[in-house]
Amino acid sequence: MGKSKSKLLPIIPLEKGQILLPGISLRIKLVHRPDIAALLAHLYSTSSSPRRDGDAPITLGCVPMGSPFLSPDGKQLITDGTDQEVAEIHPSDAEKGDLYGSGCIAKVSGVRGGQRQGEMSLIVEGVQRFKLERVTKERPYFEAIITPFVEEDINPTDVATQSHFADLKQLSREFLALVRLSSLLPRAQIPTLSPLLARRLELYIARKDIQDAGSLADFMTNVADCTHEDKLRILGAFEVKERLERVIEVLQKQIKTLQGNGRIMTLTTTVQPSPPTEVDRLRTILQQSGFRGLPSGQGLPPGFPTGQPQSGGEENNEMEELKKRLDDARLSPEASKVANRELARLQKMNPAQAEYQVCRNYLENLAEIPWTKTTPDNLNATVLTRARKQLDDDHYGLDKIKKRLLEYLAVLKLKKSVNADLESQIRRLVDVAKTTSTEDAAPSTAPEASEEEVAIREKQRMVDKAPILLLVGPPGTGKTSLAKSVATALGRKFHRISLGGVRDEAEIRGHRRTYVAAMPGLIVNGLKKCGVANPVILLDEIDKLGHASFQGDPSAAMLEVLDPEQNHTFVDHYINIPIDLSKVLFIATANSLDTIPPPLLDRMEMIQLSGYTTLEKRHIATRHLLPKQITTNGLGSDQVVLSEDVMDKLIMAYTRESGVRNLEREIGSVCRYKAVEFAEIADAEKPDANQYNPSVSIDDLDTILGIERYDEELAERHSRPGIVTGLVAYSTGGQGSILFIEVADMPGKGRVQLTGKLGDVLKESVEVALTWVKAHAFELGLSNSLDEDIMEKRSIHVHCPSGAIPKDGPSAGVAHTIALISLFSGREVPASIAMTGEMSLRGKVMPVGGIKEKLIGALRAGVKTVLLPYGNRKDVRDLPVEVKEGLRIVLVKHVSDAMREVWPHVHWPGEGRWLEVDDSRL
Repeated sequence: MGKSKSKLLPIIPLEKGQILLPGISLRIKLVHRPDIAALLAHLYSTSSSPRRDGDAPITLGCVPMGSPFLSPDGKQLITDGTDQEVAEIHPSDAEKGDLYGSGCIAKVSGVRGGQRQGEMSLIVEGVQRFKLERVTKERPYFEAIITPFVEEDINPTDVATQSHFADLKQLSREFLALVRLSSLLPRAQIPTLSPLLARRLELYIARKDIQDAGSLADFMTNVADCTHEDKLRILGAFEVKERLERVIEVLQKQIKTLQGNGRIMTLTTTVQPSPPTEVDRLRTILQQSGFRGLPSGQGLPPGFPTGQPQSGGEENNEMEELKKRLDDARLSPEASKVANRELARLQKMNPAQAEYQVCRNYLENLAEIPWTKTTPDNLNATVLTRARKQLDDDHYGLDKIKKRLLEYLAVLKLKKSVNADLESQIRRLVDVAKTTSTEDAAPSTAPEASEEEVAIREKQRMVDKAPILLLVGPPGTGKTSLAKSVATALGRKFHRISLGGVRDEAEIRGHRRTYVAAMPGLIVNGLKKCGVANPVILLDEIDKLGHASFQGDPSAAMLEVLDPEQNHTFVDHYINIPIDLSKVLFIATANSLDTIPPPLLDRMEMIQLSGYTTLEKRHIATRHLLPKQITTNGLGSDQVVLSEDVMDKLIMAYTRESGVRNLEREIGSVCRYKAVEFAEIADAEKPDANQYNPSVSIDDLDTILGIERYDEELAERHSRPGIVTGLVAYSTGGQGSILFIEVADMPGKGRVQLTGKLGDVLKESVEVALTWVKAHAFELGLSNSLDEDIMEKRSIHVHCPSGAIPKDGPSAGVAHTIALISLFSGREVPASIAMTGEMSLRGKVMPVGGIKEKLIGALRAGVKTVLLPYGNRKDVRDLPVEVKEGLRIVLVKHVSDAMREVWPHVHWPGEGRWLEVDDSRL
């Protein structure tokens, strides 16, 4: 609910028992009401001209009398002293303390005469609830400051509101059914209702959706026979949820009362037929005084059906419409069998039963699911060319995923051609069989042979099983937007399901029908929204999916969805019928594989999306991000110009990430700065278009974005013993970079000191490197004998700069070994050489990860030669072209290979005795 601005409004107190709600009409008797006469005289005297139909209606406030049995705020009933008699106050004698704290703004519809001569009534229609803030005048009529309340839209996903709304509709039907039944029983104390009016009320209630929950609650308050205190509490319930709870409580009391009275009554054998003029009499009653015989006796809301019923009955028409929807849905054989059974049950069921709406909702869900309806794939001769162009236009790079999708399209095209050939062969065999059966010669053997051949052809028909792809990569690399491009390229509908924060298994598989407010799961709801059985469904952030808890394991519920061998018979708990998901192209996205259970990961085809290089970011920014931000900020395409140097500076000095989200934000900041500059020049007294310069220089970046956020780690120009350049895959922002390893020695007794926030794995790498150097010290020429310990009279200190950044990972063993040999031998390591790789105690160099990111960072830092483990030779093939051309990549198997590359002209004393470790042949 939202409050509106307070205003002054004339007030009419209502008689005890009377209450006005929004959307309801009310008759207020004018006999012995001098306050209303004075109010109307004032309103019509202040009007400057006679009123016409098009003028704004006269509005006033209707406030009921308060109750001593209700707290001032209307929240709870007061039970103390309820047996005492309370004097009833006439509304014309009321004072401000006698009024209730809430009311309803009403528009005056007119003044009408009553059945008795001289009896006049004021007809008003409720518009909006308000809170009575302060009474400013009491005589000759009331005036007060009020605050209207605006009823906001209801969130359709609110489970509690949905449950209350369903309960309200069900109780309303039960109440009307009992009231209609009471018309057959000879009881004067129970309100009666004609079958025709009751049926129209039921149709009116059935057509309401959840957005009309508040108005339906007010309507049923007007229909039910509730106490004055109950009406006041419902009037004061500004929140829809609270209003629903109170009306449900009133209806439950009414139903219990009607059911109790019905048990002690006997049904008469004769029922008086309705008079032939029932429709005419009913229409007259509705126009004049509302429901005759109902307790409240007030008008109907707008939109109530008052026309003649259709021939054959509207209930039968609804059943026929539901049956037609089920037929149009083209259900599977099993679903059709279940639907027919449930439809037969529904036709025999009383609409007042609780199971009626549950069964109806189930059938409507069955009709909305696309069992066999599919989007036709446009697999013509140009499909591959068209899809490749679509993917290239939307995304730069990402060659792996583009290649995989084009393969899928090619397979679909080939399967379609094979199935088309089989169809033609089957039709030909069927025609031959028909022709042979009409001839006299051998009429018995030919049809049998043709049936066998047709069965063989049917088995050869190729079934389409869509792949289940998993795109893994850092944030901002285009995984989600890539799935949209895939749907566009395939010409299919697209639906996105966010799995982040899903903790309940029922959200995936649906709730069982025995639960209140049961509904299908996310997968079935996605199919209903798409309307076809072969959409592209994006399972976003599958690594954020919840794990086992007391609510089940949602990641385990995804196993059947994402298994190509099982998802053709996926069973939702609510539908409880196998649904074919094999035609759905599932694309899942994840930032990390660590939180995905291995069984779930095994069911998906993983495609790794690593971070973008500087060159790729420049292309993406120029082709996509910059035009998008220029349009977003209201500028023309030629009003912001960024050169390649400025774009590279923006990428390297102001963003440090794998994706491009922060880059887009920085480009947006530049565009907004230029938008302000352009607007100021355009708004000047003498605008001069030549004053505006669309180009942005490197110096302008400092003014727009501030000082550089990141200092690029560059290779050293001078070499010193004990300093080696290593490589890291993910530094600040997830980009690759170089890492300096510094080793210094000092007099001591063999102590090793490690600083620079090294992790456990890096500390172990230092220990392995030191052990290998000590073991081969004589062969390296660092000691005079095999028994000499080179660490006996010295201590070393290993340090990695940027001490605030944690460093860990098995990739610095070779660098530590070369750094120790450089320090002990006094030989310098060229600054243009960087290396990565883990080392074993035998000196073998083992492969590591993050090769692409490391080499991109090395190229950016000015490194010329990179030493990689021989086991990473497969990763070199996937490197960008600019990295391959800008770096000299050397593959090493043993630490001795790295030593020969670093010091090519140095001869080591024990070089011939080193054991070269080759790759295992097992």
